Amino acid sequence: MTRHLPALIIVIPLLSALVTSGSGWFNQKAPFRIAVSALLLSLLCAVLMLIQVVTTGIAMEYRMAGWAGPMGIVYVIDHLSAIVLVVITSVSCLNLVAQRKNIHAEFKDKQGAFNALYVLFTAGLIGMTATGDAFNLYVLLEIVSLSGYALIGLGNTRAPLATLNYLFLGTIGATFYLLGVGYLYIATGTLNMAELTTMIPKLMDSGVILFAFIICVTGLFVKMALFPVHGWLPDAYSQATPAAAGLIAPLTTKVTVYILIRICMTVFTPEYTFDHLDISGFIVLVAVVTIVFGSLSALAQKNVKKMLTYIIIAEVGYMVGGFFLGNRLGISGAILHIINDAAMTLALFLAAGIFIWKTGGESRSDLKGLFAKMPFTMAGFVLAALSVVGVPPTCGFFSKWYLISGGVQAGNYLFVAALIFSSLVNAVLFFRLFEIAYFEPFGEDEDHAHGHGNSHGSHHHVGALAIKEAPLDMLVPFLAACMALIVLGLYSGTIITNIIQFAIPTGVI
Repeated sequence: MTRHLPALIIVIPLLSALVTSGSGWFNQKAPFRIAVSALLLSLLCAVLMLIQVVTTGIAMEYRMAGWAGPMGIVYVIDHLSAIVLVVITSVSCLNLVAQRKNIHAEFKDKQGAFNALYVLFTAGLIGMTATGDAFNLYVLLEIVSLSGYALIGLGNTRAPLATLNYLFLGTIGATFYLLGVGYLYIATGTLNMAELTTMIPKLMDSGVILFAFIICVTGLFVKMALFPVHGWLPDAYSQATPAAAGLIAPLTTKVTVYILIRICMTVFTPEYTFDHLDISGFIVLVAVVTIVFGSLSALAQKNVKKMLTYIIIAEVGYMVGGFFLGNRLGISGAILHIINDAAMTLALFLAAGIFIWKTGGESRSDLKGLFAKMPFTMAGFVLAALSVVGVPPTCGFFSKWYLISGGVQAGNYLFVAALIFSSLVNAVLFFRLFEIAYFEPFGEDEDHAHGHGNSHGSHHHVGALAIKEAPLDMLVPFLAACMALIVLGLYSGTIITNIIQFAIPTGVI
């Protein structure tokens, strides 16, 4: 049974998406139940595969329909893909459980369609992470993109325009990646990643391979919203419904960074990426600009969700810069930050969803008085914010420590300065929100004004005096996500030692 886990983790959500879509016609509660069940089963598969890979030290390989590569599609679960699969399935499942009330309120008769898209999006991310075929990766990337466009398009009145911008740039990114894959096939005659790994070292001086690398990486930069091709992300994520944003924001950019790491280390090899090509310094510089731009842009926002989207852009710079430092400390920090940032972003967007549900607004001023009205929610929000700032023992501190250590080892003090600057800006951002939520109680006029004009949650707003804690089915998953930040922090050394170190080739120092 265990040998079929790499197939089951993808097949279960794919089939459940079909069933979920139709079940809403017969029972309004069925789509949610089917989606949660499918995601729980996928999470179980991911955990079992991680345990097996860590225990045996051997990657799992599964040939779809029994066809071996390069003719058939092969799924490979190694240390790196196994931990990312656990992240994807746990974030997706936890967010769906936490957003049940939001989904019911926002979609009513469209719950079947929303849950089907939600599960399909997750299935695409799972497939992207597990596949060992470069073209199959493109197919799954398009599944994720199309379902993501639909999820974001279901948002407020400005969501369709934001989705259109996302569609244009997303299509460009996917086309670049596909073009790069085409050139790889021209040069090697295969799309199997394992075979490409053995063939590319013999073709390092090939102009076709160089062009394929540049085109593939450029497409992925667009997909992960690295500056200056970031323009689609702030509006897309901020205009999405809380349920969609809670899924897409924590996972999309992180999985794309994972794909970048996978392509550079497994397909093109570290020798080609870091030694043969002389581009690491330039890409780290772009990452530094991304960090500074994202942090300063977040500082200028009054809308809480939009502020969080610019923090995501800065975090992309953390991971890309850390990876292209080219040393073991930097790459370890980049991979660890994929895990940690997914957890931090989930916690922050769950908090934003609760704020919208309870106050009906998204601006900073809508947080007034919430420390007194919602102490448990605000305590979780403070914990998530401190993790983003990088305060120990939260997980954000440890991945930043590895990234800074990698920068020092590489002698790239500009990257180190950018990380410290971003952390200081994040501290200013969140302590400003704490000040508003603690020292500025609602006034009657403001309370009346905030009860109108927001399509996400105004129908839930019942006055400042009536604001209480979030419902338990929202609060418990949110606090679980917040506690995960401490757990990940305390076990960062274990994750590095038992998982991440095995994901980095031995030749990387």
